[in-house]
Amino acid sequence: MDSSIDEAVAPGAADGAGTGPAASGGADGAAGERGALAPMSLSPSRAGDFMQCPLLYRFRVIDRLPEKPSEAATRGTLVHAVLERLFDAPAGERTAPRAKALIPGQWDRLRENRPELTELFADDPEGERLAGWLAGAERLVERWFTMEDPTRLEPAERELFVETELDSGLRLRGIIDRVDVAPTGEVRIVDYKTGKAPRPEYAEGALFQMKFYALVVWRLKGVVPRRLQLVYLGSGDVLTYDPVPADLERVERRLHALWEAIRQATESGDWRPRPTKLCGWCDHRAHCPEFGGTPPPYPLPVRAPGSRAE
Repeated sequence: MDSSIDEAVAPGAADGAGTGPAASGGADGAAGERGALAPMSLSPSRAGDFMQCPLLYRFRVIDRLPEKPSEAATRGTLVHAVLERLFDAPAGERTAPRAKALIPGQWDRLRENRPELTELFADDPEGERLAGWLAGAERLVERWFTMEDPTRLEPAERELFVETELDSGLRLRGIIDRVDVAPTGEVRIVDYKTGKAPRPEYAEGALFQMKFYALVVWRLKGVVPRRLQLVYLGSGDVLTYDPVPADLERVERRLHALWEAIRQATESGDWRPRPTKLCGWCDHRAHCPEFGGTPPPYPLPVRAPGSRAE
């Protein structure tokens, strides 16, 4: 799942499904009012943010600027919640009608936990857009039943929070949608995606999150997962990958290099924007120099180049 873990909070606190940068930042998401903290750990989502744009990482992790909820991301959260709850039922009762029947209740639960979601359909007094949105969630849930058979699955874990500290001191954390364990002990990590599968040339980027999870599980349990599986409900595709230790060692080296870059940016206050086509969907253009904006005052101490930490 595209769950974000808030790296700047005390260890053990996590966004998880249904929260985000704004939710962890108090009433207005401003870090300065709560006392900003330097990044303390790394999750797949935040690693992806830094690789996409260092300034976006700063806005989300250090400044914790609020972001508007989106229909697509919220629908993903809703579908994930339904698929998680479905496994509470006995195997024989895990049917598509039962799963679809869970949608209204899970939507109510999401709104209770995240009142800002009411903004999504505030301009829809007749409920037509909401009805279409919920119907879209139903279609995604229905498609899952053509891809996997939940009556034959007994997940060992669902929405599993994992965290480990590498020998270097780098702390990694994340939330895994589903963990299956075979009678032989082989582990499969499964992640649901409500979008469409990427083109083959972009598959490696899609697998980064899964390899991140596999690395955490390996370091925690001493077991390399047998299979990583991405289930794309938007297109009906399943992407699988069988990792080996050498793969995960490469990921570990990549994460160390990434963390070093984050450390340097944190100390220098130099968080440079990296313009891409994705900028059009960014909530923070008003604060971005690439769009004529000015970032908020940097809330952490800045160390002069060449100076050493105490």
